[in-house]
Amino acid sequence: MTTVASTRPAHPTAPVPRAGQRPRRSGRRAGVLFSTPFLIIYLLFLVGPLIMGIVLSFFNTTTVKDGLGGWVGVSNYAKVLGDSLFWDAMWHSVLFTLITTPLLVGLALLFAILASRIRRGRVFYRLAFFAPYVVPSSVVALIFLWMYTPEVGLIPKLFSAVGLTAPDFIGSTSGGWTAVILMTLWWTFGFNFVLYTAAIQDVPPDVYEAAAIDGASPWQQIRLITVPLLNPTTSLVLILQILASLKVFDQIYLLLAGGPNQSTRPVIEYIYDTGFTSYRGGYGAAATMVYFVIIVAVSAAWYGLRRLRATGTAARAAA
Repeated sequence: MTTVASTRPAHPTAPVPRAGQRPRRSGRRAGVLFSTPFLIIYLLFLVGPLIMGIVLSFFNTTTVKDGLGGWVGVSNYAKVLGDSLFWDAMWHSVLFTLITTPLLVGLALLFAILASRIRRGRVFYRLAFFAPYVVPSSVVALIFLWMYTPEVGLIPKLFSAVGLTAPDFIGSTSGGWTAVILMTLWWTFGFNFVLYTAAIQDVPPDVYEAAAIDGASPWQQIRLITVPLLNPTTSLVLILQILASLKVFDQIYLLLAGGPNQSTRPVIEYIYDTGFTSYRGGYGAAATMVYFVIIVAVSAAWYGLRRLRATGTAARAAA
């Protein structure tokens, strides 16, 4: 008599994972372990101070005494919104943003395109354009302060060598803004330049070869191929530059200390002076929260505009 072996296993067994495939549970555990250090730092140094700032803004806290002080409710916010000095400082930040953003975006795009078309010494030019960005702000401020110093600075000497009088970079409002803008262009130009350079490298060379075969000149290739393909990068660079310019502080504080006569003082320096010079911690926290809401509103508006633009592009493509 022949016995037929059953094909059914005696005991149920778990499915054998494929080679190189990890169980889902272990993958989730690994993800949590890797993200935990960042989450801890994020909570301690971003979310924590934000919550503390919100709490302090409702008290008349002073930075020379322990404790929160007395409860004042929203009176700090009312004082901030009615303070002309706050809005003057806010206008200085906006003015700096309006002047520097087009220059830093446009020049970075221009020089990134030029550097990508240089056949020899390309690495040298890329390094030269990016190198100032890694220099600390204090060092940059000292360099430009020496260059702007009347009679002994490099720039006044160059003006006098050709029979001209150099602008008063330190003692006048227009000269102060010029000094800060020139310093900012030289110092922060490299970051946007690197972003554009990386984006240009992603453009397939076949596109340029096909355009050249069709008779397109280098200028036409840049205008009709490079610039349109860099639109996503331009949107990113633009919003990053707007936010960075709105948060200007280092170069103005180190170079001019908000002068002359607070004519260049940005809003962050106003908050610093209020909280750490006048020792009005609660009021400074309220001013910080108002400024934080403005920054978030700018970011949200930009995000909404991008969504509307993407929706319109998708609708036209579907039509």
